Amino acid sequence: MKHASADEIEPQSMGADIDRRALAEPLGATDVAINRYVLDPGEAFSGGLHAHLDQEELFYVIEGTATFEYRTDPAGESETVTVGPDEAVRFAPGDYQQGRNESDKQVVALALGAPKATTEGRVAQPCPDCDSDVLALEPAEEGLLLVCPDCGTELEPDL
Repeated sequence: MKHASADEIEPQSMGADIDRRALAEPLGATDVAINRYVLDPGEAFSGGLHAHLDQEELFYVIEGTATFEYRTDPAGESETVTVGPDEAVRFAPGDYQQGRNESDKQVVALALGAPKATTEGRVAQPCPDCDSDVLALEPAEEGLLLVCPDCGTELEPDL
């Protein structure tokens, strides 16, 4: 058994100044990612509409109300769902989603992803050089890089 306190874990920035604390490593979890988020009004869980082709994601809202934009097709129409306290939402591998705090109160939520290591991230953003409607997220020397899976164009993400 391992025990961890989210308040004792340093927040991790992913290009935005939000309170995201990764719990998997302190807990010794090898097969699931777990992150606690505290979002102020106007903040988001991620920098944009994205999908993990190899990971399902679940969000459990502890406090406040989060609004999630969702698409099964990166170029398709978006649906939205609001998730309140003690409610959860699941996104299958390949589902495009972004959660935000559109309320005037703080949101506290847990995000779980399995498998833990995701290597097939996609952003619903068209390639400027070809007809692709998605760009792949790839690790770079400093953060992430957007790469077109069709033509190889590389872009710096605007996070």
